[in-house]
Amino acid sequence: MEKKSGFYVSKIDDKIFARIKGKSFKDNCTLPLDDLRYLHLLHKNLRGENCAGEMICNVYIVADLLDIFQKLYAENYPIEKIRLIDEYDADDELSMRDNNSSCFNFRFVSRTTKISKHGLAAAVDINPLYNPYVRIWDGVEVVEPANAKEYVDRNKNFPYKIDEKDFCYKLFTEHGFEWGGSWSHCKDYQHFEIPDDVLSKIYPELIRGCL
Repeated sequence: MEKKSGFYVSKIDDKIFARIKGKSFKDNCTLPLDDLRYLHLLHKNLRGENCAGEMICNVYIVADLLDIFQKLYAENYPIEKIRLIDEYDADDELSMRDNNSSCFNFRFVSRTTKISKHGLAAAVDINPLYNPYVRIWDGVEVVEPANAKEYVDRNKNFPYKIDEKDFCYKLFTEHGFEWGGSWSHCKDYQHFEIPDDVLSKIYPELIRGCL
């Protein structure tokens, strides 16, 4: 697709790699660089303003994401920010606190030693401040990002909220993604990921121990 459209895909060239090396693409990253793609896109914020976004994802899902974000943009679906997480020094908490939507970041699942689906560039978080990760650990409620506690109650109405009636939810699930908001062991309302059974066929070695 031509760059003038605002939506285009490219391989990770030297210029892009320099931005992610040692940050989202850490020295211990097990995902081949050739499996990553850079996605430039457009989106609307809550005020209806046009915004440019950047995302790095797995080549397996880049066509799906291109279609999803084009349709979100056409429907004026509000997404506050879509920046490379490297702008936050690959700190997931800082990115979420700033309500930044993102995909690739080689890291482990919070409070575990399992590689995150984000580490395989196979998961996308949308408007994370308003759609937090919530789980009970040792009887204590953990909310990530930490400044999202007022958005844990999903019976409330507020901007950027994702639920099963949401257009973003509909598009991602139609493209085969699982939604973290439907999980029983925890709730990850911001999170859409490629299922284990699909990824295990693509990465039979890497998927071991992943969530």
